[in-house]
Amino acid sequence: MTGMSRQLILGLSLLLAGSVWGVEPTKLIPGEAHIHVGVLAVLDDGDTQRQWQPLIDGLSAALAGKRLHLHPLDPVGMERAQQANELAFVITNPGHYVVIEARHGATRIATQTAAEGGDPAHAVGSTVVVRADRPLPEGLAGLKGRRVAAVAEQAFGGYQLVAAEWVREGIDAESGDVERLFTGYPMTSVLDAVLTGQADAAILRTCLLERWISEGRLQAGVLRVVAPQPDGRLPCQTSTPLYPGWAFAASPHVPPDLAREVALALLTLPPDAQGTRWSVPADYQRVHDVLRTLEVEPYAFLRATRLEVLARRYWFVIGGVLALLALGLLYTLRVEALVKRRTAELTRSLGERDKLTRELEKDREAMDHLSRLSILGELSATLGHELNQPLATIANYTASLQRRVSQKRLADDALAQALQDIGSEAERAAHMLQGIRALARKRVVQRRRCDPSVLASEAVSLFRGLQAHAPEVRLLIDASCAGAAVMVDALQVQQVLLNLLKNALDAHRLAGMDKAPLLCRLHIESGQVCLAVQDEGPTLTDEQRAHLFEPFFTTKPDGLGLGLPICRTIVEAHGGALRARPVDELGRAGGMVFEVWLPVLEVAPVSPPPAKDTSS
Repeated sequence: MTGMSRQLILGLSLLLAGSVWGVEPTKLIPGEAHIHVGVLAVLDDGDTQRQWQPLIDGLSAALAGKRLHLHPLDPVGMERAQQANELAFVITNPGHYVVIEARHGATRIATQTAAEGGDPAHAVGSTVVVRADRPLPEGLAGLKGRRVAAVAEQAFGGYQLVAAEWVREGIDAESGDVERLFTGYPMTSVLDAVLTGQADAAILRTCLLERWISEGRLQAGVLRVVAPQPDGRLPCQTSTPLYPGWAFAASPHVPPDLAREVALALLTLPPDAQGTRWSVPADYQRVHDVLRTLEVEPYAFLRATRLEVLARRYWFVIGGVLALLALGLLYTLRVEALVKRRTAELTRSLGERDKLTRELEKDREAMDHLSRLSILGELSATLGHELNQPLATIANYTASLQRRVSQKRLADDALAQALQDIGSEAERAAHMLQGIRALARKRVVQRRRCDPSVLASEAVSLFRGLQAHAPEVRLLIDASCAGAAVMVDALQVQQVLLNLLKNALDAHRLAGMDKAPLLCRLHIESGQVCLAVQDEGPTLTDEQRAHLFEPFFTTKPDGLGLGLPICRTIVEAHGGALRARPVDELGRAGGMVFEVWLPVLEVAPVSPPPAKDTSS
């Protein structure tokens, strides 16, 4: 394609653009880049052209080799041009900029300052005016119930700023608190509405009233400002706080170098005839706050989630839900009544069960006590003989000492030895009686940390102390038990071991093995301590072992069948288990092993000694 062809196509495109946008086609200059700038037209097209054309001409002069073209557009035309990517830059008010930023990704590169001020963050406001011959409302809230004219509902430096103030004062203009009259662009139509009496008040862009008066379009004193703000940043009267000025924004398809070049040119341009100039982009967060308060684009989704909107849109669903809730409430009340009745019945049942449990606990304690007394009764038949031995020894030593004293032959070392032996025999007898009293006393269960080795040793010692011609009891303590502890009632565990030792002795006597030694083993396995008592009596049959722990079942001619059931109850109450098995699992040799398994509380980190054999 030749250079002449390119110029012809470019010329036709600009002519077409001029016919679409309603502006005068620009004369083409070969070699220049043509940049299209859209501006939001809030005034007549001629006024808009006169207001912004000097800026476009200044930028064209500052940008060598580039030609800028101005296109005044209303919001609809601006949207179409943005969608078609026909505009490189856009000049618009802060509210409209936030919308196109959200819709099309536009980026502001500069913010306009007010003509008489230099702060870009406080340059745009709204001024509400009424005719001077009409009563002046008391503040913006005084416009409630009156007809107010504005250009459009989307006009930021007009209706939206006033509407945001109404919302803050609790006035809902959309619901009819204020009768709204939207005249459309240009803004001179709003002025005509209030001057002709079609509206009680009109909303103008701040400083526009003073500009029209200075240009002679409006006579001074014809209109008065409602609720003027005491803001010294502008000499103009404003009815709302001031917000950031108009934005000069780049479309997303504009190259960054071009946007940077235009931004630098804007910042270096001198003020125009009205004193307006451009500054670095201001913070538009306050603009977002206004649009969020009004729930308009880009925050229109907030309006869609209002309760009243949802209620109108989904009234049938809400009605169904409310009906279901009512049915659910009735059902809940019915269920609650049934639950209360059932709860009362369960409370009575639980009370009766607790009462029965307490009675059973008392009966169990009584059975435990009777079991201990039974053991003592069986083991203390020869208690007199056992106590007679230390008492006879004490008597012999006493007589010997008296005789030596009378003969004046008592040496100090002999006296010391005699007193030591007397004390040992007395301690032996007292220990024996103390163990018997502890077993015989009816008491409340008291669990504490105990060493299982000590428990087994004391039980064996007490068992032998209650027997005349007691057999040997071999106590084997495994090295794994070093430092182990269990949380038990010591007397109850000793009661279980005494019962098992007594049963083992009875098994030996039935087999004619009165002098055969009894074997006790103590070891830890899988976090449990095992206290095992082994005898060499006859092996029980499978049927006997099946009923072994049932109350009143016994293999002894004179037994009651209560010892082992009580022992199992005690062990299980401690979280353990009582088991019985033959010495030989295949039953080929005689003997039974009764094992008491109890949970280990902890094992102290000590170096365990080798397994020891404690024979009594």
